[in-house]
Amino acid sequence: MKKYIYLFFTTVLFFLTSNKILVAQEKFGPTPTKQQLAWHEKEFYLFMHFGPNTFTNLEWGKGSEDPNVFNPTAIDCNQWASIAKAAGAKGIIITAKHHDGFSLWPSKFSKHTVRESKWMNGKGDVIKMLSEACKKAGIEMGVYISPWDRNHPEYGTAAYNDIYIQTMKELLTGYGNLTELWWDGANGEGPNGKKQVYDFTRFKDSAMSYQPNILIFSDIGPHIRWVGNENGLINETNWNLLDTAGFKRGEGAPANDTLNRGNFNGKNWIGAEADVSIRKGWFYHEEEDSTVKSGKTLFNLYLNSVGHGGNLLLNVPPNRKGLIAPQDSAALMDFRKIREAAFKTNLFKNAVIKNNKNEIEICLTTPVTINSIQLQEQIKFGQRVIRFEIYAGDNEADMKKIAGSTTIGRKKIIQFPTTTAKCFKVKIIETKASPIMGAVAGYFIKN
Repeated sequence: MKKYIYLFFTTVLFFLTSNKILVAQEKFGPTPTKQQLAWHEKEFYLFMHFGPNTFTNLEWGKGSEDPNVFNPTAIDCNQWASIAKAAGAKGIIITAKHHDGFSLWPSKFSKHTVRESKWMNGKGDVIKMLSEACKKAGIEMGVYISPWDRNHPEYGTAAYNDIYIQTMKELLTGYGNLTELWWDGANGEGPNGKKQVYDFTRFKDSAMSYQPNILIFSDIGPHIRWVGNENGLINETNWNLLDTAGFKRGEGAPANDTLNRGNFNGKNWIGAEADVSIRKGWFYHEEEDSTVKSGKTLFNLYLNSVGHGGNLLLNVPPNRKGLIAPQDSAALMDFRKIREAAFKTNLFKNAVIKNNKNEIEICLTTPVTINSIQLQEQIKFGQRVIRFEIYAGDNEADMKKIAGSTTIGRKKIIQFPTTTAKCFKVKIIETKASPIMGAVAGYFIKN
Protein backbone atom coordinates (compact mmCIF):
# COMPACT_ATOMS: atom_id res chain seq x y z
CA MET A 1 0.00 0.00 0.00
CA LYS A 2 1.34 3.41 -0.95
CA LYS A 3 2.31 5.83 1.76
CA TYR A 4 1.29 9.44 1.31
CA ILE A 5 2.72 12.52 2.88
CA TYR A 6 0.07 14.18 4.98
CA LEU A 7 0.28 17.94 4.81
CA PHE A 8 -2.34 19.86 6.70
CA PHE A 9 -3.22 23.51 7.21
CA THR A 10 0.16 25.05 7.95
CA THR A 11 0.93 27.96 10.22
CA VAL A 12 0.44 30.75 7.72
CA LEU A 13 -1.83 33.74 7.41
CA PHE A 14 -5.54 32.92 7.05
CA PHE A 15 -8.24 35.20 5.73
CA LEU A 16 -11.89 34.82 6.73
CA THR A 17 -14.42 36.57 4.54
CA SER A 18 -18.04 35.47 3.98
CA ASN A 19 -17.35 32.02 5.42
CA LYS A 20 -14.36 31.49 3.13
CA ILE A 21 -11.02 30.28 4.43
CA LEU A 22 -8.11 31.04 2.16
CA VAL A 23 -4.47 30.12 2.59
CA ALA A 24 -1.56 31.93 0.98
CA GLN A 25 -0.32 29.00 -1.09
CA GLU A 26 1.24 28.09 -4.41
CA LYS A 27 -0.44 25.87 -7.00
CA PHE A 28 -0.11 22.13 -6.55
CA GLY A 29 -0.29 19.63 -9.40
CA PRO A 30 -2.43 20.18 -12.51
CA THR A 31 -4.74 23.19 -12.29
CA PRO A 32 -7.66 24.39 -14.44
CA THR A 33 -7.30 27.03 -17.12
CA LYS A 34 -9.30 30.23 -16.91
CA GLN A 35 -11.85 28.71 -19.30
CA GLN A 36 -12.10 25.51 -17.25
CA LEU A 37 -12.58 27.49 -14.04
CA ALA A 38 -15.50 29.32 -15.67
CA TRP A 39 -16.89 25.98 -16.85
CA HIS A 40 -16.83 24.57 -13.30
CA GLU A 41 -18.96 27.50 -12.14
CA LYS A 42 -21.74 26.75 -14.66
CA GLU A 43 -22.84 23.58 -12.85
CA PHE A 44 -25.91 22.84 -14.97
CA TYR A 45 -26.92 23.29 -18.61
CA LEU A 46 -29.09 21.59 -21.22
CA PHE A 47 -28.42 19.10 -24.00
CA MET A 48 -30.84 19.05 -26.94
CA HIS A 49 -31.09 16.09 -29.31
CA PHE A 50 -33.04 17.21 -32.36
CA GLY A 51 -33.09 16.06 -35.97
CA PRO A 52 -34.63 13.43 -38.30
CA ASN A 53 -34.72 10.93 -35.40
CA THR A 54 -37.31 13.18 -33.76
CA PHE A 55 -39.64 12.38 -36.65
CA THR A 56 -38.68 8.76 -37.43
CA ASN A 57 -38.88 7.67 -33.79
CA LEU A 58 -35.30 6.38 -33.86
CA GLU A 59 -32.39 6.98 -31.51
CA TRP A 60 -29.65 6.33 -34.07
CA GLY A 61 -30.69 7.31 -37.58
CA LYS A 62 -29.50 5.28 -40.54
CA GLY A 63 -28.43 8.21 -42.68
CA SER A 64 -30.69 7.16 -45.54
CA GLU A 65 -33.75 9.06 -44.30
CA ASP A 66 -35.49 11.43 -46.68
CA PRO A 67 -34.49 14.96 -45.54
CA ASN A 68 -38.17 15.91 -45.85
CA VAL A 69 -38.97 13.96 -42.68
CA PHE A 70 -37.43 16.89 -40.81
CA ASN A 71 -40.33 19.31 -40.62
CA PRO A 72 -40.96 20.98 -37.24
CA THR A 73 -44.26 22.81 -37.60
CA ALA A 74 -43.90 25.43 -34.87
CA ILE A 75 -40.22 25.59 -33.98
CA ASP A 76 -39.39 28.29 -31.46
CA CYS A 77 -35.79 28.46 -30.26
CA ASN A 78 -36.71 31.44 -28.11
CA GLN A 79 -38.94 29.05 -26.15
CA TRP A 80 -36.00 26.66 -25.70
CA ALA A 81 -33.70 29.42 -24.47
CA SER A 82 -36.26 31.05 -22.18
CA ILE A 83 -37.14 27.72 -20.54
CA ALA A 84 -33.46 26.88 -20.13
CA LYS A 85 -32.83 30.23 -18.45
CA ALA A 86 -35.91 29.93 -16.26
CA ALA A 87 -34.68 26.49 -15.14
CA GLY A 88 -31.35 27.99 -14.10
CA ALA A 89 -29.42 26.29 -16.90
CA LYS A 90 -26.40 28.26 -18.07
CA GLY A 91 -26.63 27.23 -21.72
CA ILE A 92 -27.69 24.76 -24.42
CA ILE A 93 -25.63 22.24 -26.37
CA ILE A 94 -27.42 21.24 -29.60
CA THR A 95 -26.88 18.14 -31.76
CA ALA A 96 -25.89 20.14 -34.85
CA LYS A 97 -25.09 16.84 -36.60
CA HIS A 98 -25.84 13.40 -35.18
CA HIS A 99 -24.69 10.00 -36.49
CA ASP A 100 -27.18 10.08 -39.37
CA GLY A 101 -25.16 12.94 -40.86
CA PHE A 102 -28.11 15.34 -41.12
CA SER A 103 -26.94 18.91 -40.51
CA LEU A 104 -29.23 21.38 -38.76
CA TRP A 105 -27.56 24.14 -40.75
CA PRO A 106 -27.19 24.38 -44.56
CA SER A 107 -23.64 23.00 -44.71
CA LYS A 108 -21.79 23.45 -47.97
CA PHE A 109 -20.07 20.12 -47.38
CA SER A 110 -23.13 17.87 -47.27
CA LYS A 111 -26.25 17.14 -49.28
CA HIS A 112 -28.10 15.90 -46.22
CA THR A 113 -29.10 19.10 -44.42
CA VAL A 114 -32.01 21.38 -43.62
CA ARG A 115 -31.45 22.88 -47.08
CA GLU A 116 -32.66 19.64 -48.68
CA SER A 117 -35.78 19.47 -46.48
CA LYS A 118 -39.18 21.01 -47.08
CA TRP A 119 -38.95 22.79 -43.72
CA MET A 120 -39.05 26.53 -44.41
CA ASN A 121 -38.72 25.66 -48.09
CA GLY A 122 -35.10 24.73 -47.53
CA LYS A 123 -34.24 28.19 -46.19
CA GLY A 124 -34.12 27.30 -42.51
CA ASP A 125 -31.13 27.17 -40.17
CA VAL A 126 -31.71 25.80 -36.68
CA ILE A 127 -28.21 26.73 -35.51
CA LYS A 128 -28.71 30.36 -36.50
CA MET A 129 -32.10 30.46 -34.80
CA LEU A 130 -30.75 28.96 -31.60
CA SER A 131 -27.66 31.16 -31.61
CA GLU A 132 -29.82 34.27 -31.82
CA ALA A 133 -32.19 32.96 -29.14
CA CYS A 134 -29.37 32.17 -26.70
CA LYS A 135 -27.85 35.60 -27.19
CA LYS A 136 -31.24 37.18 -26.55
CA ALA A 137 -31.77 35.14 -23.38
CA GLY A 138 -28.22 35.73 -22.16
CA ILE A 139 -27.22 32.07 -22.01
CA GLU A 140 -24.39 30.17 -23.67
CA MET A 141 -24.41 27.77 -26.58
CA GLY A 142 -22.38 24.72 -27.58
CA VAL A 143 -22.52 22.21 -30.41
CA TYR A 144 -22.41 18.43 -30.72
CA ILE A 145 -20.91 17.40 -34.08
CA SER A 146 -20.76 13.64 -34.51
CA PRO A 147 -17.61 12.53 -36.32
CA TRP A 148 -19.53 9.45 -37.42
CA ASP A 149 -21.59 10.17 -40.54
CA ARG A 150 -23.84 7.41 -41.87
CA ASN A 151 -24.77 9.49 -44.92
CA HIS A 152 -21.68 11.18 -46.36
CA PRO A 153 -20.23 9.27 -49.34
CA GLU A 154 -16.67 10.22 -48.38
CA TYR A 155 -16.95 8.73 -44.90
CA GLY A 156 -14.32 6.03 -44.48
CA THR A 157 -11.77 7.82 -46.69
CA ALA A 158 -8.93 10.22 -45.95
CA ALA A 159 -10.94 13.01 -47.57
CA TYR A 160 -13.61 12.82 -44.90
CA ASN A 161 -11.31 14.14 -42.18
CA ASP A 162 -10.89 17.31 -44.26
CA ILE A 163 -14.65 17.50 -44.76
CA TYR A 164 -15.29 17.11 -41.04
CA ILE A 165 -12.87 19.95 -40.29
CA GLN A 166 -14.68 22.15 -42.80
CA THR A 167 -18.03 21.41 -41.14
CA MET A 168 -16.53 22.39 -37.79
CA LYS A 169 -15.20 25.58 -39.37
CA GLU A 170 -18.66 26.50 -40.63
CA LEU A 171 -20.11 26.17 -37.15
CA LEU A 172 -17.22 27.64 -35.17
CA THR A 173 -16.79 30.69 -37.41
CA GLY A 174 -20.36 31.37 -38.51
CA TYR A 175 -22.48 31.53 -35.37
CA GLY A 176 -20.67 33.63 -32.82
CA ASN A 177 -19.00 32.49 -29.64
CA LEU A 178 -19.57 28.83 -28.76
CA THR A 179 -18.43 27.59 -25.36
CA GLU A 180 -18.33 23.80 -25.79
CA LEU A 181 -17.65 21.35 -28.61
CA TRP A 182 -19.08 17.90 -27.81
CA TRP A 183 -17.64 14.68 -29.26
CA ASP A 184 -18.79 11.17 -28.52
CA GLY A 185 -16.82 8.05 -29.36
CA ALA A 186 -19.23 6.44 -31.84
CA ASN A 187 -17.45 5.09 -34.90
CA GLY A 188 -19.45 2.82 -37.21
CA GLU A 189 -19.70 2.17 -40.91
CA GLY A 190 -20.67 4.74 -43.49
CA PRO A 191 -22.86 4.22 -46.59
CA ASN A 192 -19.88 2.59 -48.35
CA GLY A 193 -19.46 0.03 -45.57
CA LYS A 194 -16.21 1.60 -44.36
CA LYS A 195 -15.21 2.94 -40.95
CA GLN A 196 -13.33 6.18 -40.55
CA VAL A 197 -9.92 6.61 -38.95
CA TYR A 198 -10.51 9.91 -37.18
CA ASP A 199 -7.67 12.41 -37.01
CA PHE A 200 -8.64 13.85 -33.64
CA THR A 201 -5.36 15.71 -33.28
CA ARG A 202 -6.14 17.72 -36.40
CA PHE A 203 -9.78 18.07 -35.32
CA LYS A 204 -8.71 19.51 -31.96
CA ASP A 205 -6.07 21.84 -33.39
CA SER A 206 -8.47 23.11 -36.04
CA ALA A 207 -11.31 23.71 -33.58
CA MET A 208 -8.99 25.61 -31.23
CA SER A 209 -7.71 27.73 -34.11
CA TYR A 210 -11.29 28.79 -34.93
CA GLN A 211 -12.30 29.43 -31.31
CA PRO A 212 -9.31 29.50 -28.92
CA ASN A 213 -11.51 29.67 -25.82
CA ILE A 214 -13.79 26.76 -26.67
CA LEU A 215 -13.75 23.71 -24.40
CA ILE A 216 -13.80 20.25 -25.97
CA PHE A 217 -15.65 17.33 -24.40
CA SER A 218 -14.95 13.64 -24.98
CA ASP A 219 -14.11 10.60 -22.88
CA ILE A 220 -10.51 11.88 -22.75
CA GLY A 221 -11.16 15.61 -23.12
CA PRO A 222 -8.88 17.43 -23.72
CA HIS A 223 -10.81 19.87 -21.51
CA ILE A 224 -13.92 18.07 -20.17
CA ARG A 225 -14.39 14.33 -19.72
CA TRP A 226 -17.27 11.89 -19.98
CA VAL A 227 -18.05 10.14 -16.68
CA GLY A 228 -18.37 6.61 -18.02
CA ASN A 229 -22.18 6.44 -17.81
CA GLU A 230 -25.24 8.23 -19.17
CA ASN A 231 -27.11 8.18 -15.86
CA GLY A 232 -25.99 11.60 -14.65
CA LEU A 233 -23.95 10.12 -11.80
CA ILE A 234 -20.42 10.96 -10.68
CA ASN A 235 -18.61 8.86 -8.10
CA GLU A 236 -18.28 10.09 -4.53
CA THR A 237 -14.53 10.03 -5.20
CA ASN A 238 -13.98 12.41 -8.10
CA TRP A 239 -10.59 13.72 -9.12
CA ASN A 240 -10.55 16.40 -11.81
CA LEU A 241 -7.38 14.74 -13.06
CA LEU A 242 -6.98 12.24 -15.89
CA ASP A 243 -4.15 10.49 -17.68
CA THR A 244 -4.76 10.39 -21.44
CA ALA A 245 -1.45 9.16 -22.86
CA GLY A 246 -1.95 5.89 -24.71
CA PHE A 247 -5.76 6.16 -24.70
CA LYS A 248 -8.16 6.96 -27.54
CA ARG A 249 -11.69 8.28 -27.84
CA GLY A 250 -14.36 5.61 -28.07
CA GLU A 251 -12.75 2.19 -28.29
CA GLY A 252 -9.46 2.47 -26.46
CA ALA A 253 -10.73 4.96 -23.88
CA PRO A 254 -9.96 4.54 -20.16
CA ALA A 255 -12.22 2.17 -18.22
CA ASN A 256 -15.60 3.61 -17.27
CA ASP A 257 -14.74 3.42 -13.57
CA THR A 258 -11.61 5.47 -14.22
CA LEU A 259 -13.63 8.05 -16.14
CA ASN A 260 -16.10 8.21 -13.27
CA ARG A 261 -13.47 8.73 -10.58
CA GLY A 262 -10.61 10.39 -12.45
CA ASN A 263 -6.98 9.53 -11.71
CA PHE A 264 -5.50 10.20 -8.27
CA ASN A 265 -2.23 11.39 -9.79
CA GLY A 266 -3.54 12.31 -13.24
CA LYS A 267 -1.36 14.58 -15.31
CA ASN A 268 -4.16 16.63 -16.92
CA TRP A 269 -6.93 18.74 -15.42
CA ILE A 270 -10.08 17.36 -17.10
CA GLY A 271 -13.29 17.95 -15.15
CA ALA A 272 -16.24 15.53 -15.18
CA GLU A 273 -19.46 16.27 -17.06
CA ALA A 274 -22.40 13.96 -16.26
CA ASP A 275 -24.85 13.61 -19.14
CA VAL A 276 -28.35 12.20 -18.72
CA SER A 277 -31.71 12.56 -20.44
CA ILE A 278 -34.83 13.89 -18.79
CA ARG A 279 -36.62 11.10 -20.67
CA LYS A 280 -35.93 7.44 -21.30
CA GLY A 281 -34.39 8.20 -24.70
CA TRP A 282 -32.29 11.03 -26.08
CA PHE A 283 -34.58 12.13 -28.92
CA TYR A 284 -38.24 12.99 -28.40
CA HIS A 285 -40.70 10.09 -28.57
CA GLU A 286 -44.32 10.77 -27.72
CA GLU A 287 -44.73 7.42 -25.98
CA GLU A 288 -42.08 8.54 -23.47
CA ASP A 289 -44.09 11.52 -22.22
CA SER A 290 -44.84 9.49 -19.10
CA THR A 291 -41.15 8.78 -18.44
CA VAL A 292 -40.11 12.39 -17.81
CA LYS A 293 -38.01 12.55 -14.65
CA SER A 294 -39.56 14.48 -11.79
CA GLY A 295 -38.04 17.60 -10.30
CA LYS A 296 -37.11 15.56 -7.23
CA THR A 297 -35.31 12.97 -9.35
CA LEU A 298 -33.44 15.73 -11.18
CA PHE A 299 -32.42 17.26 -7.86
CA ASN A 300 -31.03 13.92 -6.70
CA LEU A 301 -29.01 13.76 -9.92
CA TYR A 302 -27.74 17.27 -9.16
CA LEU A 303 -26.58 16.15 -5.70
CA ASN A 304 -24.74 13.21 -7.27
CA SER A 305 -23.09 15.18 -10.06
CA VAL A 306 -22.61 18.84 -9.14
CA GLY A 307 -22.56 17.73 -5.50
CA HIS A 308 -19.66 15.43 -6.37
CA GLY A 309 -17.56 18.13 -7.98
CA GLY A 310 -18.69 17.93 -11.61
CA ASN A 311 -21.26 19.46 -13.94
CA LEU A 312 -24.70 18.21 -15.00
CA LEU A 313 -25.66 18.13 -18.69
CA LEU A 314 -29.38 17.41 -18.86
CA ASN A 315 -30.88 16.41 -22.20
CA VAL A 316 -34.28 17.97 -22.95
CA PRO A 317 -35.27 17.02 -26.52
CA PRO A 318 -37.66 19.25 -28.53
CA ASN A 319 -40.77 17.52 -29.88
CA ARG A 320 -41.99 17.26 -33.48
CA LYS A 321 -43.42 20.76 -33.32
CA GLY A 322 -39.97 22.02 -32.44
CA LEU A 323 -40.91 22.90 -28.88
CA ILE A 324 -39.93 21.72 -25.41
CA ALA A 325 -42.88 19.57 -24.32
CA PRO A 326 -45.03 20.75 -21.38
CA GLN A 327 -44.05 17.72 -19.28
CA ASP A 328 -40.36 18.50 -19.63
CA SER A 329 -40.83 22.19 -18.94
CA ALA A 330 -42.86 21.49 -15.80
CA ALA A 331 -40.18 19.11 -14.49
CA LEU A 332 -37.47 21.71 -15.13
CA MET A 333 -39.37 24.40 -13.25
CA ASP A 334 -39.96 22.02 -10.34
CA PHE A 335 -36.26 21.15 -10.35
CA ARG A 336 -35.34 24.80 -10.01
CA LYS A 337 -37.92 25.32 -7.27
CA ILE A 338 -36.54 22.39 -5.26
CA ARG A 339 -32.96 23.54 -5.80
CA GLU A 340 -33.66 27.07 -4.68
CA ALA A 341 -35.56 25.92 -1.60
CA ALA A 342 -32.78 23.51 -0.64
CA PHE A 343 -30.05 26.15 -0.70
CA LYS A 344 -32.06 29.22 0.29
CA THR A 345 -30.90 29.34 3.91
CA ASN A 346 -27.25 28.84 4.78
CA LEU A 347 -27.37 27.78 8.41
CA PHE A 348 -23.71 28.73 8.84
CA LYS A 349 -24.20 32.28 7.58
CA ASN A 350 -23.67 33.88 10.99
CA ALA A 351 -21.29 31.26 12.35
CA VAL A 352 -17.81 31.90 13.69
CA ILE A 353 -15.42 29.79 11.61
CA LYS A 354 -12.01 28.96 13.03
CA ASN A 355 -9.07 26.95 11.79
CA ASN A 356 -6.96 24.80 14.06
CA LYS A 357 -4.25 23.03 12.09
CA ASN A 358 -6.14 20.42 10.04
CA GLU A 359 -9.64 21.27 11.27
CA ILE A 360 -12.32 23.77 10.38
CA GLU A 361 -14.55 24.59 13.34
CA ILE A 362 -17.99 26.13 12.86
CA CYS A 363 -19.50 27.63 16.01
CA LEU A 364 -23.05 28.97 16.36
CA THR A 365 -24.73 30.74 19.27
CA THR A 366 -27.88 28.61 18.97
CA PRO A 367 -28.38 25.05 17.71
CA VAL A 368 -29.49 24.38 14.13
CA THR A 369 -31.23 21.38 12.60
CA ILE A 370 -29.18 20.27 9.64
CA ASN A 371 -28.66 17.35 7.25
CA SER A 372 -26.25 18.67 4.61
CA ILE A 373 -22.92 20.46 4.50
CA GLN A 374 -21.35 21.97 1.42
CA LEU A 375 -17.57 22.23 1.10
CA GLN A 376 -15.38 23.73 -1.60
CA GLU A 377 -11.71 23.79 -2.45
CA GLN A 378 -10.10 26.72 -4.19
CA ILE A 379 -9.42 24.58 -7.26
CA LYS A 380 -7.45 27.27 -9.04
CA PHE A 381 -4.63 26.11 -6.74
CA GLY A 382 -5.26 22.42 -7.54
CA GLN A 383 -7.27 19.61 -5.96
CA ARG A 384 -5.77 18.42 -2.69
CA VAL A 385 -8.16 16.80 -0.21
CA ILE A 386 -8.20 12.99 -0.25
CA ARG A 387 -10.43 12.25 2.74
CA PHE A 388 -12.31 14.13 5.47
CA GLU A 389 -14.77 13.64 8.33
CA ILE A 390 -17.50 15.81 9.82
CA TYR A 391 -18.34 16.05 13.54
CA ALA A 392 -21.21 17.76 15.41
CA GLY A 393 -22.19 18.42 19.02
CA ASP A 394 -23.44 20.92 21.57
CA ASN A 395 -19.98 22.24 22.36
CA GLU A 396 -16.48 22.14 20.94
CA ALA A 397 -15.28 19.55 23.44
CA ASP A 398 -18.07 17.02 22.87
CA MET A 399 -18.63 16.27 19.20
CA LYS A 400 -19.43 12.99 17.44
CA LYS A 401 -18.72 11.94 13.89
CA ILE A 402 -21.79 12.35 11.66
CA ALA A 403 -20.32 11.90 8.17
CA GLY A 404 -17.20 11.29 6.14
CA SER A 405 -16.27 11.22 2.48
CA THR A 406 -13.51 11.42 -0.10
CA THR A 407 -12.39 14.31 -2.34
CA ILE A 408 -13.94 17.76 -2.42
CA GLY A 409 -12.91 19.62 -5.56
CA ARG A 410 -15.05 22.47 -6.81
CA LYS A 411 -18.05 21.48 -4.67
CA LYS A 412 -18.95 18.62 -2.35
CA ILE A 413 -22.42 18.28 -0.84
CA ILE A 414 -22.42 15.77 2.02
CA GLN A 415 -25.75 14.54 3.34
CA PHE A 416 -26.27 12.80 6.67
CA PRO A 417 -29.10 11.94 9.09
CA THR A 418 -30.81 15.02 10.48
CA THR A 419 -28.79 16.42 13.36
CA THR A 420 -29.39 19.30 15.78
CA ALA A 421 -26.23 20.92 17.07
CA LYS A 422 -24.47 24.25 17.43
CA CYS A 423 -20.86 23.15 16.93
CA PHE A 424 -19.44 21.44 13.86
CA LYS A 425 -16.00 20.38 12.76
CA VAL A 426 -14.61 19.41 9.37
CA LYS A 427 -11.51 17.32 9.95
CA ILE A 428 -9.18 16.88 6.98
CA ILE A 429 -7.83 13.36 7.42
CA GLU A 430 -5.68 12.91 4.36
CA THR A 431 -4.38 15.33 1.75
CA LYS A 432 -1.88 15.66 -1.08
CA ALA A 433 -0.81 19.12 0.05
CA SER A 434 -2.05 21.82 2.42
CA PRO A 435 -5.77 22.21 1.68
CA ILE A 436 -6.99 25.55 0.41
CA MET A 437 -10.66 25.63 1.29
CA GLY A 438 -13.38 27.84 -0.10
CA ALA A 439 -16.93 28.34 1.11
CA VAL A 440 -18.42 26.25 3.91
CA ALA A 441 -22.20 26.15 4.16
CA GLY A 442 -24.83 24.18 6.05
CA TYR A 443 -28.38 23.33 4.94
CA PHE A 444 -31.48 21.43 5.92
CA ILE A 445 -32.71 19.84 2.68
CA LYS A 446 -36.22 18.44 2.75
CA ASN A 447 -36.49 15.08 1.03
